[in-house]
Amino acid sequence: MKRRSMIFSLVTIVLLLLVSVASVAAQDEEIIWAFVPSADSEVVMTGASQLTDLILEQTGIYIEPVVATDFSGVIEAMCNGEAHMGALNTFSYILAEGRGCADVGAVSTRFGSAYYSGQIITRADSGIETLADLAGTTFCRPDPLSTSGWIVPSITLQANGINPDTDLEVMDAGGHDSVVTAVQNGDCDAGATFADARPEEVRDEVIVIQESAPIPNDTISFASDFDEGTRQQIVDALVAIAADEANADLLSETYNWGGIIAGEDAFFDDFRQQLDAAGIAIEDLNN
Repeated sequence: MKRRSMIFSLVTIVLLLLVSVASVAAQDEEIIWAFVPSADSEVVMTGASQLTDLILEQTGIYIEPVVATDFSGVIEAMCNGEAHMGALNTFSYILAEGRGCADVGAVSTRFGSAYYSGQIITRADSGIETLADLAGTTFCRPDPLSTSGWIVPSITLQANGINPDTDLEVMDAGGHDSVVTAVQNGDCDAGATFADARPEEVRDEVIVIQESAPIPNDTISFASDFDEGTRQQIVDALVAIAADEANADLLSETYNWGGIIAGEDAFFDDFRQQLDAAGIAIEDLNN
């Protein structure tokens, strides 16, 4: 009996060790997908969780969504291995790819296009009619790395004689919808967002004074060393999920996505050339 007891104990220990190893392996394989709140962070988190649940149903791949405070945080998380996927906007993707931390897997679409525009807005009664009128004003942006909400507008402003560092008081609103609200409430004289971040009911009160040239849409990017087979499964699942009309509201409410298509890095070459032509070094804009 004593020998049987010892054997039983050894078997128990081995089983416990196996369970422990399996748990560690599962933890090591956990995939973190980092988002930035383009709108309310709770809304983004809820939608992201539903989206990863759908991916799990289709592929058996578990993905943990997290919502970071800004794009810089997502880039750093991908570069230091804390995040394996990122919902990166155009500029953030180019910056992360240049650091060897990201490779695009999919691109969002809106209204059937893989491009979008930015806009500069103000109150209809502000007296601001041109970009030159922005000198000396308070200007709201969603995030320092927002492509449509700051990178492109700052280039446009400089081209029109406005130095963002000296001619504006710049405030970070934390999201495109927050920029619209701040302008509407008079907390900022003007601001920049994607077109069109304004709810229908405020468009007479908050007007557009400038719209940008087309910008490549935001991405679903993967860490550069992400397993290629797993990545392909996730991209295929996302494309299928986006193609299902039953998920249209989910995509729209979560990240203002109208659809998702497979993407590749060459898609962003024209935008890189625009930055080069403007004499803009993306590393400088990240300071």
